Amino acid sequence: MDSRTIGIFAIIILYLAGMVGVGIYFMKKNSSAGDYYLGGRKLGPIVTAMSAEASDMSSWLLMGLPGVAYLTGVADAAWTAIGLAIGTYLNWLIVAKRLRRYSAASGNAITIPEFFSNRYRDKSKILVAISAAFIVIFFIPYTASGFAACGKLFSTLFNVPYLPAMIVSAVVIVLYTALGGFSAASTTDLIQSIVMTAALVFVVVFGVSNAGGMDAVIRNASELPGYLSLTSIHSEGMAADYGPIKIISTLAWGLGYFGMPHVLLRFMAIKDEEKIKISRRIASIWVVISMGVAILIGIIGYSLSKGGMIETLTGSDSEKLIITIATLMSKTGVIGIIVAGLIMSGILACTMSTADSQLLAASSSISEDLLKKVFKRSINEKASLIAARGTVLIIAVMGVILASDPNSSVFGIVSFAWAGFGAVFGPVMLLALFWKRSNRYGAMMSMVSGGAMIFIWKYLVRPMGGAWDIYELLPAFLVAIVLNVIVSLATPAPEKEITEEFEKVAKG
Repeated sequence: MDSRTIGIFAIIILYLAGMVGVGIYFMKKNSSAGDYYLGGRKLGPIVTAMSAEASDMSSWLLMGLPGVAYLTGVADAAWTAIGLAIGTYLNWLIVAKRLRRYSAASGNAITIPEFFSNRYRDKSKILVAISAAFIVIFFIPYTASGFAACGKLFSTLFNVPYLPAMIVSAVVIVLYTALGGFSAASTTDLIQSIVMTAALVFVVVFGVSNAGGMDAVIRNASELPGYLSLTSIHSEGMAADYGPIKIISTLAWGLGYFGMPHVLLRFMAIKDEEKIKISRRIASIWVVISMGVAILIGIIGYSLSKGGMIETLTGSDSEKLIITIATLMSKTGVIGIIVAGLIMSGILACTMSTADSQLLAASSSISEDLLKKVFKRSINEKASLIAARGTVLIIAVMGVILASDPNSSVFGIVSFAWAGFGAVFGPVMLLALFWKRSNRYGAMMSMVSGGAMIFIWKYLVRPMGGAWDIYELLPAFLVAIVLNVIVSLATPAPEKEITEEFEKVAKG
């Protein structure tokens, strides 16, 4: 390694050591599974907001989104961002406060499956089993996308094989998550959101300057057919139509928020529900600005490649755009090396902030929901913590295996997992919180049909193309919510105890 690479490596090592240090600090504060998985419901408004959004954005923000904008232009990336921005705001506005209150009132639930089980008084624990199983099914590939992003980062930066680079990254993430639990994950997420923001700003300022100014960036992008249009995309040297069906399909990304376990857990963990308004404002503003800047980086990247400042990237390699720009920056001197190191740390921050939350959510589903409630294994708090940490390790190993292919697309993996969670849990969550007549039969049917439709639409229907080329989240979400309503109405109404609790929560 040359001195430039060593300098960047040193900054990254310091950053990773700091994250592990946070995990060690919070390890001593976890005395129960409730502390480990929900931080004792003591999160403040700023930590709640930024940890929720940092855990949500993942490596998709600094790698997937700029890569899509770089390859095809504004449309696909912009409509996705618009859908996510709307989804973020609505989730904070209508779900956050009600879920915080309801999860505490309904048996003080500390996981999403436990909340559903308590909400519907499901003594059979079938709801817990179904929801926990789906969490594991979709979180393993989601976690794998984070590991893959880290592998691409280190293999590109240090010219080392992808697989060992990815494994080392996974080990660090697992280490501080397994040690510190939810509090460590939330605190590091706050730190990581700051690093991510700094990385976005640095890349934009440097990129615009080296591309010849903003006028040059816009001029170069305008020369490509469809590149700056919201109704067409640039493909193979020409503009391809991006019509109403495609726009609606892409906006459907926003529906995913209602079913994201790692985001919903932040709502359940906030200390004061009256501070949620502050969290909503912080989260919404940060999401809009960060995604807008990420798309701009993709456009700037095209100008840099056209001017010969960076190499032309194709296919999944486009997700390395921000790494390539940071590498260019590191050649400008000591300050450039420091800033490049911060940018690389920002990419790690995106990845780690999501992977740690996903590992915890998946771990809680196995150790708390399946082990204790479904299989009815009675274990003390110490054994529960050991089981929780062991489960984090097992899920991480599965994620590493899935991420072993260096050609895997971060954007593609995240897209599938996002759709899965949105369709399985979104309709159930909305109806559980806002429809008194919903019952456990409708919830079960909703989860199963939503999860099944994700696979059916993606692998059987969508490949037909044309009008069928719709993001699988939209049809799966609609099917799940319709069947939830139909089955709930066709089966016995909820018991009086359940409806009284619903009314009490609704009144506040």
